[in-house]
Amino acid sequence: MVLLLTVFWGTLDLIASFLDGSGNWQHSIAQRWSRALLFIGGVRVTRRGMENIEVNGSYVFASNHLSFADTPLMLAHIPCQFRFFAKHGLFNVPFIGFHLRRGGHIPVPRENTRAAVRAIHDAGKIVKEKKISLLLFPEGGRSHGVLREFKEGAALIAISAGVPIVPVAIKGTREIIPMGSIRMVPGKVQLRIGKPITTADLTTRDRGSLNDQLRAAVEAMLAEIEREGL
Repeated sequence: MVLLLTVFWGTLDLIASFLDGSGNWQHSIAQRWSRALLFIGGVRVTRRGMENIEVNGSYVFASNHLSFADTPLMLAHIPCQFRFFAKHGLFNVPFIGFHLRRGGHIPVPRENTRAAVRAIHDAGKIVKEKKISLLLFPEGGRSHGVLREFKEGAALIAISAGVPIVPVAIKGTREIIPMGSIRMVPGKVQLRIGKPITTADLTTRDRGSLNDQLRAAVEAMLAEIEREGL
């Protein structure tokens, strides 16, 4: 069933990529595919903090990263038009890379510092000019349940674009798709959207303190979920 869903929505996504150069149609299709995938997979999502964001708002979303399930979770439950800031290697994968490029997602070459800085600058420009949002996982990869240090890319992009940065906390996706697996199993997931952190009047020299504030907000939300036993 999952394969059939992916083929069906993937075909629609491919067609949409030739009809709409903005990537908005592709994003809407990806949202529908993600919702169907989570439903078929028996994933029950509890979300809080949706009142903190506006559907037509422009933000940089920054979340902890636990599993391959994080991507469909975010697509299914964040109502804004957003693009991914993803590692460059994914753009070289047949079929997946084509869809990422056509959808307007942004590759970041981690092995090349100068190119990575340029990608961050370009991302800020895209967010500012197109009035869309961007999603990043500042840990730089999937964690093992313990929040890692955040890289400063999300803070830099938000400052460059002049848009708020939104902390996001995810809990439970590691059990939905465990590390080393691509199979989705039923379970409960928590998604929490924090209050946007303004970047008004900030400069790139403020990126460190903004990054620290961002990580502290995500850590606090994760701790709150733990305390509530959710």
